[in-house]
Amino acid sequence: MNIHTYEKLWLVAAMVLIVGFIATITYGSVALGITMVGDQEPTVEPGELNDDERFGDPGVEHVGENQYDAYVVAQTFAFRPEVLEVPANSDVTFYVTSRDVIHSYSVVGTNINTMVIPGEVAQMTVEFDDPGEYGVVCNEYCGFNHHEMEGQIHVVPEDEFTLTELSATAPDEVTLDEDVTIDVTVQNGLLDDIETEVTLESANETMETTLSVAGDTSEETTFTLEASELGEGDHDWTVTADGEEVSGTVTVMTDSEDDADDAAATGGDADE
Repeated sequence: MNIHTYEKLWLVAAMVLIVGFIATITYGSVALGITMVGDQEPTVEPGELNDDERFGDPGVEHVGENQYDAYVVAQTFAFRPEVLEVPANSDVTFYVTSRDVIHSYSVVGTNINTMVIPGEVAQMTVEFDDPGEYGVVCNEYCGFNHHEMEGQIHVVPEDEFTLTELSATAPDEVTLDEDVTIDVTVQNGLLDDIETEVTLESANETMETTLSVAGDTSEETTFTLEASELGEGDHDWTVTADGEEVSGTVTVMTDSEDDADDAAATGGDADE
């Protein structure tokens, strides 16, 4: 069979284009790390996300060596959490769902981009190598403030990344003859053990203690201040640990002020 020269050229050009398309797809899938959005995650009820164990308090979880899960809720017109912090040199698997309408989760300057559908959970695994900040936008029109729907991903150096949560409780009021006890809890969200300095600062003094907190556990400590040394009035206090901070105010009253408040509450006379 005799094939015309021009037909041979078109056949060769078509083969080159086909090979080029295959090479482009292979490069994008392997070299650039592009993967299909996973659909194996169980569905969720958009109206019950607050009670969902994954999305009730969305954020980052440490699940393995250099491996983290990040849970995100998209809603009009915001991402929760608005800012995600993850360590460099880590693999992060995103789980994203919507509370209301269709959104997207698109990280500017990267290949992270997925449609976010109510009731569905989009899953993407991304490798972050170097520290930096990335903007997150919604590319699906979701309402009149769609253009203001933004978030951020902060990739920080490994030695600066923590998942520490700090809480502290103290009385609002005490009398001069009482102690002010401030109970502090340090929650370690990492799988690795940490050792951290817990510091209490008040107007009169600074107190410190060292806590060793095993991976994925919490430890408690208590600071005690003498109200008589603080003196009457309002006194601010601040507890810090591993970059986290909690503050409060305690009011020191005289016994007579306390008796007067009790009398006022019962409608009686403080002198009776």
